[in-house]
Amino acid sequence: MARSLGTSLSAALLACALASPAIAKPFTYTNARFGTSVTFPGEIFTGQAEPPENGDGMTFLAPDGASLAVYGSNNALEQSPRQLADFVAEGHDVTYRKVGSNWVVLSGRDGDEIFYQRLELGRGGVIHAFLLKYPASARKKYDALVSPLASSLEGP
Repeated sequence: MARSLGTSLSAALLACALASPAIAKPFTYTNARFGTSVTFPGEIFTGQAEPPENGDGMTFLAPDGASLAVYGSNNALEQSPRQLADFVAEGHDVTYRKVGSNWVVLSGRDGDEIFYQRLELGRGGVIHAFLLKYPASARKKYDALVSPLASSLEGP
């Protein structure tokens, strides 16, 4: 009896493991040029756009039309966070704007898409940033990613 119970229990555990959704490991992209990094779910952003020739970042693509651009840049104009927010927001329909001592968050609409952008001023005049764009129809899915993405943005 103990043998059949153990076999049944093992079979039940195996069935549960196979039926449970797999939890994918997060993927961290780090830009070699600026050291900008962001961690995101690799199972959502399964493709990549052609990288820019200047090596400043990478854009990751989701099958539903969302994109996540992770990049660094030089703060060549030596802009303060407030000036940077004004510059980046120009020409965009910004519905949320928050400026900190060394960071900027902008969010809004771009046609049928929603965007969320975070920029952080790093050492040596470098701006570390990401831009998440997604269809408004997928808002619930991507709104849940904003906070983890924002907290994972790093750079020297």
